[in-house]
Amino acid sequence: MELPADQTQETLDRIKDQVTNNAVVIYMKGTPQMPSCGFSSRASAAMAETGEKFAFVNILADPLIFEHLPKFQDWPTFPQLYIGGELQGGCDITMELAESGELKKMMEAANKANEA
Repeated sequence: MELPADQTQETLDRIKDQVTNNAVVIYMKGTPQMPSCGFSSRASAAMAETGEKFAFVNILADPLIFEHLPKFQDWPTFPQLYIGGELQGGCDITMELAESGELKKMMEAANKANEA
């Protein structure tokens, strides 16, 4: 189902606002408390383990975000992690960043920059 162009642009603008106005945001299936897929569960758990704050968007609760997010940064899968407005990647990349200790550093730096 193709949406009218203005609705598509409106959704992309909403995504841009979410990515810009949150230092760290994950687009996931479900919520960190009740994830709806294993990939979202692992990625959000790794983020929670850092102790840093982050926002989330439940793409299952917002069909327009679900449909248009893959077009936003040409990343076809979920979850999608944005730190400091930049797409980091999905579950595998989030897990690699967590294992190396970089995830906490990146989230901490983005949160500090956002508070300044």
